[in-house]
Amino acid sequence: MNKIAQYLNEHILGEATSSKSIRQKFSRDGSILNITPEIIVHPRITNDIRKVARFTWQLAEKGHVMPITARGGGSNQTGAAIGKGIIINTAAHLNNILYLNLRNKDQFIHVQPGTSFEVANEVLKSHGLIIPSFPNSSNYSTIGGSIANNVGGTISGRPGLTGDSVIRLEVVLANGDLIESKRINRHELDKKKGLQTFEGEIYRKIDGLIEDNAQLISDEISTNSPDNSVHSGIAKVKQHDGSFDLTPLFVGSQGTLGIISEIILKPDFYNNEASTIVAAFDSNESAFDTAKLLTSLKPASLQIIDGRIFSKAQSDYGKKFLFPDTTSAVLLISFNDFGDRARNRKFKHALKKLSKLKIKVFTNKDHTDDEINAISSVSALILQPDTDNESMPPLINGASIPVDQREGFVIALGELADKHHVELLFHIGWLNGVINARPLLQLHSVSDKQKVFKLISDYAELVSKFGGSLNADSGEGRTKATATYNHLSESLADLYTQIRTTFDPYGTLNPGVKQKSDLKTLVADLNPDYNLADFAKYSPEE
Repeated sequence: MNKIAQYLNEHILGEATSSKSIRQKFSRDGSILNITPEIIVHPRITNDIRKVARFTWQLAEKGHVMPITARGGGSNQTGAAIGKGIIINTAAHLNNILYLNLRNKDQFIHVQPGTSFEVANEVLKSHGLIIPSFPNSSNYSTIGGSIANNVGGTISGRPGLTGDSVIRLEVVLANGDLIESKRINRHELDKKKGLQTFEGEIYRKIDGLIEDNAQLISDEISTNSPDNSVHSGIAKVKQHDGSFDLTPLFVGSQGTLGIISEIILKPDFYNNEASTIVAAFDSNESAFDTAKLLTSLKPASLQIIDGRIFSKAQSDYGKKFLFPDTTSAVLLISFNDFGDRARNRKFKHALKKLSKLKIKVFTNKDHTDDEINAISSVSALILQPDTDNESMPPLINGASIPVDQREGFVIALGELADKHHVELLFHIGWLNGVINARPLLQLHSVSDKQKVFKLISDYAELVSKFGGSLNADSGEGRTKATATYNHLSESLADLYTQIRTTFDPYGTLNPGVKQKSDLKTLVADLNPDYNLADFAKYSPEE
C-alpha cells in the first residue's frame, strides 16, 4: 500500500486506498477527461476531511503539493470531480440526512454532502416539500456536488439553482480548519475579522478585496442572471447593509475554495398532482413564440426539445412517440398549483391558446404520466450511441440565453454545427434559460479530438455574442475554463486569482479546475472511450 494511504489510515476513521482498480474507477467523472488519482479517501466523519486537508497543507508548506479533490456522485460534466493526488469520496459514508425541521416557516433539511438528491427529495416529498431546483441527474448526483457546482437543470422547472436554497454551509478550509458560512451583520463581521486564525485572515482579505474592487464587481459581474464563472459569487458576499456571507463564494466553487462537509437547505412546497401538456410544432419559431405566451401562466415547468432528438430516437432506436418524426420542436408545459381550481384554470387557458394553432396536442388527462415522462426524458436514450467509438459528450451543456435571443441563438447554433460538421441537438429549460446541446463525436479520431476544444471555444463566443452565460448551470471545471477566461477582462481575472489565493495559498484545492489550462495537457487527458457506463443503471440524462 502507498505509504501516504497507510499513514492516513492510521489517523482517520474512514478508509484510504491506493488500489489500482479503485483509482481507475475514480479517474472518470461525467466529463470527457480521465485523470488517475494517487489515493482515494472515504471519510466517515468531518474530522477525517480535516485531517486530510491538514496533512496536505503541511506537505505544501514543505514544498510538496498533494492536490485534494472533493467528489460526490461523480456526475460532473466538466472534469471537476477528478484530479491527481487525493480524492475525497463523500458518497461512501457522508450520505445521511442529519435533521429535518418541519415547524412552521422555519422548515429546513440538514444533510451531509454525499446525500443523494433522490433520497433527500423522497423524504421531503412525503411531507409535501422538495428541494426546488435540481440537476437532470438528480437520481444519482449528490447534494454536496450539486451545490459545489450550483446546478439547476432543464427539467427541474424552477427558474433558479441549487445554491439558491442554501441557508448555511459547514466547510473545511485548505488548512483543515472548520468554519460555518452564513449571513452575518456588521458587528459579527468585525469579530470575524479580528480572529487571529486562517478564518479571520480570509474575512479580512475578502472584505478588503470587495472594497478595493467595488466598481469592477459592479461593472463586470451580473447578479441578475445565473453565472457560475470562476468566483463570480463575490458580487453577493457583501450587501448594502454591511451584512456579509461567504456562502455565495463556496456555492459553485467546485471545491477550489474549501470542502463542503454539511449543508442546511430550505425546501419549497411540492404538489404531486400535475397537469401536463405536450405540443408538437412544425417550426422552432412557432414553438418559441408559444413558449413566450405560455410563460405568463406561471407554469411549474416549461421545456422545448429539438424535434431531431425524437427523429433520432425513432430511426436509430425504434422508439415510438405520440407525434410524427417530422416534428421540428416539442413543447412540454406542466402546472402543479396546490389548488385544483387554479391548476385547472391554467391548464384550460394553455389549451385554449394552443387550440388556436394547427398543432398536435396531448395531455396527461388522455395519456399516462409514464407516456409523458418518456417524452421529457427522451435524451436518455440517445446519449450513449450503440455504434462503436461514437459518443455524445457534454462539452457545451449549461449555458443560458436571454429569452428574446433564444430563437436567433438556435439558428446560429445550427450554423456552428455545420462549421464543425456535427449535429447539435438542443433541449431548453425555458423558465431558467438553460440550454443543453451535445455533439456526436468519434473521440478515437484525431480530427474529432482536435475539434473538441475548438468547438467549446467557438460556442463560448456564440453565447457571449447573444448576451448569455456559458456557465449558468454549473461551473466551468477544466473543460470550459480556458474558454471562460478568454472572455474575462485582465482586472477581473486578477481579482479571481486573488480570491482563490486567499482561500488556497498553496494550491492544494482542486488545482486545474476554474483555471486556464494548457491545451496540450487537456488533450492528453481526453478519454477516447468516454461513455456513461458508470451511470447506466440510472438511465442517465443530461
